[in-house]
Amino acid sequence: MPPGRWERCFWSWGLLLWLGVESTGDVLPTPQTKCTDFQNANLLRGTSLRVQFLLFTTSDPSCGQLVEESSDIQNTGFNATLETKLVIHGFRALGTKPSWIDKFIGTLLQATDANVVAVDWVYGSTGVYFSAVENVIKLGLEISRFLSKLLALGVSQSSVHIIGVSLGAHVAGMVGHFYKGQLGRITGLDPAGPEYTRASLEERLDAGDALFVEAIHTDTDNLGIRIPVGHVDYFVNGGQDQPGCPIFIHAGYSYLICDHMRAVHLYISALENSCPLMAFPCTSYKAFLAGHCLDCFNPFLLSCPRIGLVEQGGVKIEPLPKEVKVYLQTTSKAPYCVHHNLVEFYLQEPRNRDTCITVTFLGSNVTSSVKITIPRQHRHGKGVIAHPNPQCQISQVKLKFQASHRVWKKDRMTIIGKFCTAPLPVNDNSGYPSRAGTMNDSPSKACGIQSSV
Repeated sequence: MPPGRWERCFWSWGLLLWLGVESTGDVLPTPQTKCTDFQNANLLRGTSLRVQFLLFTTSDPSCGQLVEESSDIQNTGFNATLETKLVIHGFRALGTKPSWIDKFIGTLLQATDANVVAVDWVYGSTGVYFSAVENVIKLGLEISRFLSKLLALGVSQSSVHIIGVSLGAHVAGMVGHFYKGQLGRITGLDPAGPEYTRASLEERLDAGDALFVEAIHTDTDNLGIRIPVGHVDYFVNGGQDQPGCPIFIHAGYSYLICDHMRAVHLYISALENSCPLMAFPCTSYKAFLAGHCLDCFNPFLLSCPRIGLVEQGGVKIEPLPKEVKVYLQTTSKAPYCVHHNLVEFYLQEPRNRDTCITVTFLGSNVTSSVKITIPRQHRHGKGVIAHPNPQCQISQVKLKFQASHRVWKKDRMTIIGKFCTAPLPVNDNSGYPSRAGTMNDSPSKACGIQSSV
Protein backbone atom coordinates (compact mmCIF):
# COMPACT_ATOMS: atom_id res chain seq x y z
CA MET A 1 0.00 0.00 0.00
CA PRO A 2 1.95 3.05 -1.18
CA PRO A 3 1.97 5.82 1.40
CA GLY A 4 1.41 8.47 -1.24
CA ARG A 5 -2.31 7.76 -1.21
CA TRP A 6 -2.52 8.94 2.33
CA GLU A 7 -0.24 11.97 2.38
CA ARG A 8 -3.24 14.18 3.05
CA CYS A 9 -4.20 12.04 6.05
CA PHE A 10 -0.77 12.15 7.65
CA TRP A 11 -1.24 15.51 9.33
CA SER A 12 -4.45 14.52 11.09
CA TRP A 13 -3.08 11.14 12.17
CA GLY A 14 0.20 12.55 13.35
CA LEU A 15 -1.46 15.32 15.33
CA LEU A 16 -4.20 13.04 16.40
CA LEU A 17 -2.13 10.68 18.32
CA TRP A 18 -0.99 12.95 20.60
CA LEU A 19 -3.76 10.65 20.97
CA GLY A 20 -3.62 11.58 24.25
CA VAL A 21 -2.41 9.12 26.57
CA GLU A 22 -0.79 10.31 29.69
CA SER A 23 1.55 7.70 31.04
CA THR A 24 0.65 6.54 34.51
CA GLY A 25 3.26 5.61 37.02
CA ASP A 26 4.65 2.12 37.31
CA VAL A 27 2.57 -0.29 39.33
CA LEU A 28 4.23 -1.02 42.63
CA PRO A 29 5.36 -4.65 42.70
CA THR A 30 4.15 -6.99 45.37
CA PRO A 31 6.70 -9.08 47.27
CA GLN A 32 5.63 -12.18 45.32
CA THR A 33 5.34 -10.77 41.81
CA LYS A 34 7.38 -8.42 39.69
CA CYS A 35 5.06 -6.05 37.87
CA THR A 36 5.91 -4.47 34.52
CA ASP A 37 4.31 -1.41 32.97
CA PHE A 38 4.00 -0.32 29.35
CA GLN A 39 7.07 1.12 27.66
CA ASN A 40 7.41 4.73 26.59
CA ALA A 41 8.97 5.59 23.23
CA ASN A 42 9.75 8.79 21.38
CA LEU A 43 10.22 9.88 17.78
CA LEU A 44 14.02 9.66 18.03
CA ARG A 45 14.01 5.97 18.91
CA GLY A 46 12.61 4.88 15.58
CA THR A 47 9.91 2.27 15.19
CA SER A 48 11.71 -0.93 16.13
CA LEU A 49 9.29 -3.61 17.26
CA ARG A 50 10.00 -4.13 20.95
CA VAL A 51 6.94 -6.09 22.02
CA GLN A 52 6.01 -6.86 25.60
CA PHE A 53 3.34 -9.40 26.56
CA LEU A 54 1.91 -8.44 29.95
CA LEU A 55 -0.29 -10.97 31.74
CA PHE A 56 -3.05 -9.77 34.06
CA THR A 57 -5.19 -12.09 36.19
CA THR A 58 -8.10 -11.73 38.59
CA SER A 59 -5.78 -12.42 41.52
CA ASP A 60 -3.91 -9.16 40.82
CA PRO A 61 -5.62 -7.19 38.02
CA SER A 62 -3.31 -4.18 38.37
CA CYS A 63 -0.04 -6.11 38.01
CA GLY A 64 1.28 -6.90 34.56
CA GLN A 65 3.54 -9.94 34.60
CA LEU A 66 6.06 -9.84 31.76
CA VAL A 67 5.96 -13.08 29.78
CA GLU A 68 8.86 -13.77 27.41
CA GLU A 69 9.60 -17.49 27.39
CA SER A 70 7.53 -20.64 27.88
CA SER A 71 9.08 -21.16 31.29
CA ASP A 72 7.94 -17.68 32.31
CA ILE A 73 4.32 -18.53 31.48
CA GLN A 74 4.36 -21.55 33.78
CA ASN A 75 5.77 -19.40 36.59
CA THR A 76 2.95 -16.84 36.34
CA GLY A 77 -0.71 -16.95 37.25
CA PHE A 78 -1.63 -18.14 33.74
CA ASN A 79 -4.41 -20.75 33.76
CA ALA A 80 -4.71 -22.76 30.55
CA THR A 81 -8.24 -23.86 31.44
CA LEU A 82 -9.57 -20.29 31.28
CA GLU A 83 -10.28 -18.14 28.25
CA THR A 84 -7.36 -16.05 27.04
CA LYS A 85 -8.04 -12.48 25.96
CA LEU A 86 -5.41 -10.43 24.14
CA VAL A 87 -5.78 -6.64 24.08
CA ILE A 88 -3.94 -4.82 21.27
CA HIS A 89 -3.73 -1.02 21.18
CA GLY A 90 -3.35 1.04 18.02
CA PHE A 91 -1.15 3.84 16.68
CA ARG A 92 0.62 5.89 19.38
CA ALA A 93 1.91 9.11 17.84
CA LEU A 94 3.73 10.27 20.96
CA GLY A 95 4.87 6.88 22.17
CA THR A 96 2.91 6.92 25.41
CA LYS A 97 0.90 4.28 27.23
CA PRO A 98 -2.79 4.24 26.25
CA SER A 99 -4.72 6.19 28.87
CA TRP A 100 -7.65 3.77 28.70
CA ILE A 101 -5.73 0.51 29.09
CA ASP A 102 -5.72 0.18 32.90
CA LYS A 103 -9.47 0.67 33.24
CA PHE A 104 -10.11 -1.59 30.26
CA ILE A 105 -8.12 -4.47 31.74
CA GLY A 106 -9.56 -3.99 35.22
CA THR A 107 -13.14 -3.94 33.93
CA LEU A 108 -12.49 -6.96 31.72
CA LEU A 109 -11.23 -8.97 34.68
CA GLN A 110 -14.19 -7.90 36.79
CA ALA A 111 -16.52 -9.12 34.06
CA THR A 112 -14.91 -12.53 33.54
CA ASP A 113 -12.28 -14.82 35.04
CA ALA A 114 -9.73 -15.03 32.24
CA ASN A 115 -6.10 -14.65 31.30
CA VAL A 116 -5.79 -11.10 29.96
CA VAL A 117 -2.65 -10.39 27.95
CA ALA A 118 -1.96 -6.78 27.01
CA VAL A 119 0.23 -6.51 23.91
CA ASP A 120 2.55 -3.54 24.38
CA TRP A 121 3.90 -2.50 20.99
CA VAL A 122 4.29 1.19 21.79
CA TYR A 123 7.74 1.24 20.17
CA GLY A 124 6.46 -0.14 16.88
CA SER A 125 3.38 2.08 16.82
CA THR A 126 5.07 5.42 17.50
CA GLY A 127 5.86 8.27 15.14
CA VAL A 128 4.66 8.06 11.55
CA TYR A 129 1.38 6.23 10.95
CA PHE A 130 2.61 4.55 7.77
CA SER A 131 5.57 3.07 9.64
CA ALA A 132 3.18 1.62 12.20
CA VAL A 133 1.13 0.10 9.35
CA GLU A 134 4.28 -1.54 8.00
CA ASN A 135 4.78 -3.16 11.42
CA VAL A 136 1.35 -4.81 11.45
CA ILE A 137 2.47 -8.02 9.72
CA LYS A 138 5.61 -8.27 11.89
CA LEU A 139 3.55 -7.79 15.02
CA GLY A 140 1.00 -10.33 13.83
CA LEU A 141 3.75 -12.90 13.41
CA GLU A 142 5.18 -12.16 16.85
CA ILE A 143 1.78 -12.49 18.51
CA SER A 144 1.21 -15.74 16.61
CA ARG A 145 4.47 -17.13 17.96
CA PHE A 146 3.41 -16.13 21.46
CA LEU A 147 0.03 -17.82 20.98
CA SER A 148 1.73 -21.02 19.83
CA LYS A 149 3.41 -21.20 23.26
CA LEU A 150 0.03 -20.90 24.94
CA LEU A 151 -1.47 -23.57 22.71
CA ALA A 152 1.39 -25.87 23.67
CA LEU A 153 0.29 -25.48 27.30
CA GLY A 154 -3.18 -26.77 26.47
CA VAL A 155 -5.02 -23.60 25.52
CA SER A 156 -7.64 -24.26 22.84
CA GLN A 157 -7.84 -22.01 19.80
CA SER A 158 -11.57 -21.49 20.33
CA SER A 159 -10.93 -20.04 23.81
CA VAL A 160 -8.77 -17.21 22.42
CA HIS A 161 -10.43 -13.79 22.14
CA ILE A 162 -8.47 -10.89 20.63
CA ILE A 163 -9.65 -7.32 21.20
CA GLY A 164 -7.99 -4.82 18.88
CA VAL A 165 -8.35 -1.05 19.05
CA SER A 166 -8.05 1.00 15.84
CA LEU A 167 -4.91 -0.27 14.06
CA GLY A 168 -4.80 -3.07 16.62
CA ALA A 169 -8.01 -4.47 15.11
CA HIS A 170 -6.17 -5.21 11.85
CA VAL A 171 -3.31 -6.75 13.83
CA ALA A 172 -5.92 -9.03 15.39
CA GLY A 173 -7.17 -9.89 11.92
CA MET A 174 -3.64 -10.72 10.80
CA VAL A 175 -3.18 -13.11 13.75
CA GLY A 176 -6.53 -14.71 13.01
CA HIS A 177 -5.52 -15.11 9.37
CA PHE A 178 -2.34 -16.93 10.42
CA TYR A 179 -4.51 -19.35 12.42
CA LYS A 180 -6.84 -19.88 9.45
CA GLY A 181 -9.85 -18.34 11.18
CA GLN A 182 -9.97 -20.93 13.96
CA LEU A 183 -9.49 -18.56 16.90
CA GLY A 184 -12.63 -18.12 18.97
CA ARG A 185 -13.39 -14.43 18.67
CA ILE A 186 -12.10 -11.08 17.47
CA THR A 187 -13.53 -7.75 18.57
CA GLY A 188 -12.49 -4.67 16.58
CA LEU A 189 -13.01 -1.37 18.37
CA ASP A 190 -13.36 1.20 15.58
CA PRO A 191 -10.90 -0.54 13.23
CA ALA A 192 -8.58 1.95 11.53
CA GLY A 193 -9.65 3.31 8.15
CA PRO A 194 -6.58 4.92 6.54
CA GLU A 195 -4.67 2.34 4.46
CA TYR A 196 -7.36 -0.31 5.08
CA THR A 197 -10.64 0.73 3.50
CA ARG A 198 -9.49 -0.53 0.08
CA ALA A 199 -7.15 -3.23 1.37
CA SER A 200 -7.59 -6.90 0.50
CA LEU A 201 -9.14 -9.34 2.97
CA GLU A 202 -5.67 -10.73 3.68
CA GLU A 203 -4.46 -7.27 4.74
CA ARG A 204 -7.31 -6.19 7.02
CA LEU A 205 -9.76 -7.57 9.54
CA ASP A 206 -12.59 -9.59 8.02
CA ALA A 207 -15.19 -12.17 9.02
CA GLY A 208 -12.93 -15.07 8.03
CA ASP A 209 -10.34 -14.28 10.71
CA ALA A 210 -12.13 -15.99 13.63
CA LEU A 211 -15.14 -18.13 14.43
CA PHE A 212 -16.91 -14.90 15.41
CA VAL A 213 -15.79 -11.42 14.38
CA GLU A 214 -17.52 -8.24 15.53
CA ALA A 215 -16.66 -4.59 15.04
CA ILE A 216 -17.89 -1.41 16.71
CA HIS A 217 -17.80 1.60 14.38
CA THR A 218 -17.86 5.11 15.86
CA ASP A 219 -15.77 7.30 13.52
CA THR A 220 -16.35 6.15 9.94
CA ASP A 221 -16.01 9.67 8.52
CA ASN A 222 -12.49 10.19 9.84
CA LEU A 223 -10.19 7.66 11.52
CA GLY A 224 -12.32 4.51 11.47
CA ILE A 225 -13.08 2.16 8.61
CA ARG A 226 -16.47 2.71 6.95
CA ILE A 227 -17.04 -0.78 5.56
CA PRO A 228 -18.29 -3.84 7.48
CA VAL A 229 -15.44 -6.15 8.49
CA GLY A 230 -17.04 -8.83 10.67
CA HIS A 231 -19.99 -11.12 11.07
CA VAL A 232 -21.75 -8.32 12.97
CA ASP A 233 -20.82 -4.64 12.56
CA TYR A 234 -22.26 -2.16 15.06
CA PHE A 235 -22.64 1.31 13.58
CA VAL A 236 -23.20 3.35 16.73
CA ASN A 237 -25.26 6.49 16.09
CA GLY A 238 -24.78 5.74 12.41
CA GLY A 239 -21.04 5.18 12.92
CA GLN A 240 -20.04 8.83 13.26
CA ASP A 241 -20.56 12.10 15.16
CA GLN A 242 -20.99 10.60 18.61
CA PRO A 243 -23.15 12.51 21.13
CA GLY A 244 -21.07 14.67 23.45
CA CYS A 245 -18.06 14.83 21.11
CA PRO A 246 -16.90 18.22 19.76
CA ILE A 247 -18.10 19.11 16.27
CA PHE A 248 -15.71 22.01 15.67
CA ILE A 249 -12.00 21.64 14.88
CA HIS A 250 -11.01 24.38 17.33
CA ALA A 251 -11.62 21.80 20.10
CA GLY A 252 -8.22 20.38 19.05
CA TYR A 253 -7.35 16.98 20.47
CA SER A 254 -10.89 16.14 21.55
CA TYR A 255 -12.21 16.88 18.07
CA LEU A 256 -9.68 14.51 16.52
CA ILE A 257 -10.01 11.56 18.84
CA CYS A 258 -13.34 11.65 20.71
CA ASP A 259 -15.45 9.80 18.12
CA HIS A 260 -12.69 7.26 17.47
CA MET A 261 -12.16 6.40 21.13
CA ARG A 262 -15.88 6.23 21.90
CA ALA A 263 -15.82 2.57 20.80
CA VAL A 264 -13.41 1.78 23.66
CA HIS A 265 -15.57 3.52 26.25
CA LEU A 266 -18.72 1.86 24.93
CA TYR A 267 -17.09 -1.54 25.30
CA ILE A 268 -15.98 -0.75 28.85
CA SER A 269 -19.56 0.26 29.65
CA ALA A 270 -20.85 -2.97 28.12
CA LEU A 271 -18.40 -4.95 30.28
CA GLU A 272 -19.78 -3.22 33.36
CA ASN A 273 -23.16 -4.62 32.28
CA SER A 274 -25.21 -1.79 33.73
CA CYS A 275 -27.64 -1.89 30.80
CA PRO A 276 -27.83 -3.57 27.37
CA LEU A 277 -26.34 -2.01 24.24
CA MET A 278 -28.64 -3.76 21.79
CA ALA A 279 -28.58 -3.13 18.03
CA PHE A 280 -30.90 -3.80 15.11
CA PRO A 281 -30.09 -4.90 11.55
CA CYS A 282 -31.10 -2.42 8.87
CA THR A 283 -30.14 -1.26 5.39
CA SER A 284 -29.06 2.16 6.68
CA TYR A 285 -29.12 4.39 9.75
CA LYS A 286 -31.68 6.63 8.07
CA ALA A 287 -34.01 3.67 7.53
CA PHE A 288 -33.53 2.62 11.16
CA LEU A 289 -34.47 6.07 12.48
CA ALA A 290 -37.48 6.11 10.17
CA GLY A 291 -38.86 3.02 11.89
CA HIS A 292 -38.34 0.54 9.06
CA CYS A 293 -36.29 -1.97 11.11
CA LEU A 294 -38.16 -2.98 14.24
CA ASP A 295 -36.85 -6.45 15.04
CA CYS A 296 -33.96 -8.82 14.37
CA PHE A 297 -35.80 -11.62 12.61
CA ASN A 298 -33.88 -11.04 9.38
CA PRO A 299 -31.18 -12.34 9.55
CA PHE A 300 -30.88 -13.25 13.25
CA LEU A 301 -34.32 -14.83 13.82
CA LEU A 302 -35.36 -13.71 17.31
CA SER A 303 -31.97 -12.77 18.78
CA CYS A 304 -30.76 -9.17 18.59
CA PRO A 305 -26.99 -8.64 18.83
CA ARG A 306 -25.60 -6.66 21.74
CA ILE A 307 -22.18 -5.30 22.60
CA GLY A 308 -20.24 -7.12 25.30
CA LEU A 309 -18.94 -10.56 26.19
CA VAL A 310 -22.13 -12.54 25.62
CA GLU A 311 -21.36 -15.47 23.30
CA GLN A 312 -21.48 -14.44 19.63
CA GLY A 313 -22.99 -11.13 20.70
CA GLY A 314 -26.19 -12.96 21.58
CA VAL A 315 -26.66 -14.17 17.99
CA LYS A 316 -27.79 -17.79 18.02
CA ILE A 317 -28.31 -18.51 14.33
CA GLU A 318 -25.96 -20.93 12.54
CA PRO A 319 -24.20 -20.54 10.22
CA LEU A 320 -23.42 -16.94 11.06
CA PRO A 321 -24.20 -14.38 8.37
CA LYS A 322 -21.39 -12.01 7.39
CA GLU A 323 -21.03 -8.24 7.25
CA VAL A 324 -24.42 -7.53 8.80
CA LYS A 325 -24.78 -3.84 9.61
CA VAL A 326 -26.63 -3.22 12.87
CA TYR A 327 -27.56 0.16 14.32
CA LEU A 328 -28.16 1.66 17.73
CA GLN A 329 -28.30 5.05 19.39
CA THR A 330 -26.60 6.06 22.62
CA THR A 331 -26.47 8.90 25.11
CA SER A 332 -23.48 11.25 25.40
CA LYS A 333 -21.95 9.70 28.51
CA ALA A 334 -21.62 6.40 30.35
CA PRO A 335 -23.38 4.04 30.55
CA TYR A 336 -24.46 5.25 27.06
CA CYS A 337 -27.36 2.81 26.62
CA VAL A 338 -30.86 3.78 25.61
CA HIS A 339 -34.17 2.05 25.03
CA HIS A 340 -35.42 2.33 21.46
CA ASN A 341 -39.13 2.80 20.88
CA LEU A 342 -41.32 2.85 17.81
CA VAL A 343 -43.70 5.83 17.68
CA GLU A 344 -46.52 6.06 15.14
CA PHE A 345 -49.30 8.47 14.30
CA TYR A 346 -52.37 7.65 12.21
CA LEU A 347 -54.40 10.56 10.82
CA GLN A 348 -58.15 10.09 10.80
CA GLU A 349 -58.23 11.69 7.36
CA PRO A 350 -55.39 12.34 4.89
CA ARG A 351 -54.36 15.96 4.37
CA ASN A 352 -53.30 17.93 1.29
CA ARG A 353 -49.93 18.82 2.80
CA ASP A 354 -47.22 17.11 4.82
CA THR A 355 -48.04 16.72 8.50
CA CYS A 356 -45.14 17.05 10.95
CA ILE A 357 -45.59 15.97 14.57
CA THR A 358 -42.84 16.12 17.21
CA VAL A 359 -43.01 13.34 19.79
CA THR A 360 -41.26 13.95 23.12
CA PHE A 361 -40.60 11.42 25.89
CA LEU A 362 -39.91 12.74 29.39
CA GLY A 363 -38.55 10.71 32.28
CA SER A 364 -36.02 11.19 35.11
CA ASN A 365 -35.43 14.78 33.97
CA VAL A 366 -34.28 13.53 30.57
CA THR A 367 -36.06 14.62 27.39
CA SER A 368 -35.87 12.90 24.00
CA SER A 369 -37.68 13.98 20.85
CA VAL A 370 -38.25 12.76 17.32
CA LYS A 371 -40.19 14.23 14.41
CA ILE A 372 -42.75 12.15 12.53
CA THR A 373 -43.58 13.28 9.00
CA ILE A 374 -46.77 12.07 7.34
CA PRO A 375 -46.60 12.76 3.58
CA ARG A 376 -49.49 14.54 1.90
CA GLN A 377 -52.41 12.29 1.02
CA HIS A 378 -51.08 9.68 3.45
CA ARG A 379 -52.43 8.80 6.87
CA HIS A 380 -49.50 7.11 8.60
CA GLY A 381 -46.09 8.23 9.83
CA LYS A 382 -43.55 6.64 12.17
CA GLY A 383 -40.07 6.90 13.62
CA VAL A 384 -37.78 5.64 16.38
CA ILE A 385 -37.18 7.55 19.59
CA ALA A 386 -34.42 6.68 22.07
CA HIS A 387 -34.52 7.39 25.81
CA PRO A 388 -32.33 6.20 28.72
CA ASN A 389 -35.43 5.00 30.60
CA PRO A 390 -37.47 1.93 29.64
CA GLN A 391 -40.94 2.75 28.40
CA CYS A 392 -42.57 1.83 31.72
CA GLN A 393 -40.57 4.64 33.36
CA ILE A 394 -41.53 7.37 30.89
CA SER A 395 -43.53 9.86 32.95
CA GLN A 396 -44.96 11.93 30.11
CA VAL A 397 -45.39 11.87 26.35
CA LYS A 398 -45.95 15.12 24.49
CA LEU A 399 -47.04 15.56 20.89
CA LYS A 400 -46.71 18.84 19.07
CA PHE A 401 -48.13 19.54 15.64
CA GLN A 402 -45.83 21.78 13.59
CA ALA A 403 -48.04 23.96 11.42
CA SER A 404 -46.75 25.32 8.14
CA HIS A 405 -45.64 28.96 8.24
CA ARG A 406 -48.22 29.56 5.53
CA VAL A 407 -51.09 28.70 7.87
CA TRP A 408 -52.82 31.82 9.25
CA LYS A 409 -54.57 31.96 12.59
CA LYS A 410 -57.93 31.94 10.85
CA ASP A 411 -56.90 28.61 9.36
CA ARG A 412 -56.50 26.95 12.77
CA MET A 413 -57.41 23.34 12.46
CA THR A 414 -57.97 20.21 14.46
CA ILE A 415 -55.63 17.29 13.92
CA ILE A 416 -57.41 14.07 14.76
CA GLY A 417 -55.70 10.72 14.79
CA LYS A 418 -54.23 7.86 16.77
CA PHE A 419 -50.83 7.72 18.46
CA CYS A 420 -49.14 4.44 19.37
CA THR A 421 -45.77 3.40 20.72
CA ALA A 422 -44.00 0.13 21.50
CA PRO A 423 -40.48 -0.77 22.67
CA LEU A 424 -38.06 -2.38 20.24
CA PRO A 425 -37.76 -5.12 19.24
CA VAL A 426 -41.42 -5.16 18.22
CA ASN A 427 -42.87 -8.64 18.23
CA ASP A 428 -45.85 -9.00 15.90
CA ASN A 429 -47.41 -11.36 18.45
CA SER A 430 -46.93 -9.08 21.44
CA GLY A 431 -50.29 -7.40 21.21
CA TYR A 432 -48.86 -4.18 19.81
CA PRO A 433 -49.59 -1.35 20.32
CA SER A 434 -48.39 -1.70 23.89
CA ARG A 435 -48.93 1.91 24.97
CA ALA A 436 -50.90 4.82 23.63
CA GLY A 437 -51.95 8.29 24.66
CA THR A 438 -53.17 11.75 23.84
CA MET A 439 -51.29 14.98 23.49
CA ASN A 440 -52.14 16.03 27.04
CA ASP A 441 -52.93 12.71 28.73
CA SER A 442 -50.96 9.84 30.15
CA PRO A 443 -49.62 7.54 27.44
CA SER A 444 -51.19 4.56 29.20
CA LYS A 445 -54.64 5.48 27.91
CA ALA A 446 -56.38 4.14 24.84
CA CYS A 447 -54.87 4.56 21.41
CA GLY A 448 -56.86 7.66 20.54
CA ILE A 449 -55.84 11.29 20.17
CA GLN A 450 -57.46 14.61 19.38
CA SER A 451 -55.79 17.99 19.37
CA SER A 452 -56.35 21.44 17.96
CA VAL A 453 -53.52 23.63 16.75
